[in-house]
Amino acid sequence: MAALELPLALTQGDPAGIGPDIAIAAWKNRSQNGIKPFIYVGDRSVLESRAAVIGVSVAVQDATPEDAASVFDKAIPVLDIPAGFAVQAGEPHEASALATIKCIETAVKLCLEGRAAAIVTNPVAKSILYKAGFGFPGHTEFLADLSLQIAGKQVFPVMMIAGPKLKVVPVTIHIPVKDIATQLTQQLIVDTCRVVAKDLKERFGIASPRLAVAGLNPHAGEDGAIGHEDRDIVHPATMQLRDEGIEAIGPLPADTMFHDSARKRYDVAVCMYHDQALIPAKALGFDDSVNVTLGLPFIRTSPDHGTAFGIAGQGMASESSLVAALNLASELVERQKAATV
Repeated sequence: MAALELPLALTQGDPAGIGPDIAIAAWKNRSQNGIKPFIYVGDRSVLESRAAVIGVSVAVQDATPEDAASVFDKAIPVLDIPAGFAVQAGEPHEASALATIKCIETAVKLCLEGRAAAIVTNPVAKSILYKAGFGFPGHTEFLADLSLQIAGKQVFPVMMIAGPKLKVVPVTIHIPVKDIATQLTQQLIVDTCRVVAKDLKERFGIASPRLAVAGLNPHAGEDGAIGHEDRDIVHPATMQLRDEGIEAIGPLPADTMFHDSARKRYDVAVCMYHDQALIPAKALGFDDSVNVTLGLPFIRTSPDHGTAFGIAGQGMASESSLVAALNLASELVERQKAATV
């Protein structure tokens, strides 16, 4: 292949969810979608049976990363990792959890060994993984741990949702709303923004990233009248970042940050909690936004939706976000390659 020597490693996600469905659709419409070759890391039999269930004719072929590119035009290349039981679409089961975890581990190893260009992960159901002893809040933290285990590299992972109209980063992610104020610190904001600024420069090609930092409270706290966190935590963090040469402005009232003219003034919105970031991101680009993990020693993207068990195996799932994730991963790989030439 001309532009991308190595395939993307696409994990199956939860095999009972829509991961297999959208992988099939993405490959079936590969020319129209403009995607580069990937190798599907997952259960080959699930992929084949799901294609039959949704009535899509596709060829599936066992492959290694080294021959994935030559296979891709005629069949979906698969690195087979059996789920370990008879998977039924829309019926998640903890028996598949260990295989789901192995798929992620395998994709990371391929990338760190230089056998895959980047990782694209299909959605998992954390509740299913927890039943198998999975000890991480989600994909992001697990990928950071694998980076340490496999490459010996301590990293600070940061979740970013990147869409055509908006990029957002939540400083705190999967914690209860009642715990946000106690978990939020100046150092956490600074560490998050450092990673964001670095990766926007090095991976997204933005020479001088502009970070708009949201306040935690309504009206960014109104100088302590509505909570002290913005005055005592968020504002000092932005001042420290500016002293370090990072263009960070805030705290800004979150309710005025996301309209059309406001978005023109920054490259990424750094928000204090999950929904403050993801609600505007998904409202402005649900079908074409991508989850990107910053701060890792490899490129990782993912669709910005979940497993959608309710429509798995029904031929209703849209592959749009997966296609966006595949294409963004390829774009970041190409930009990284160009920067090292």
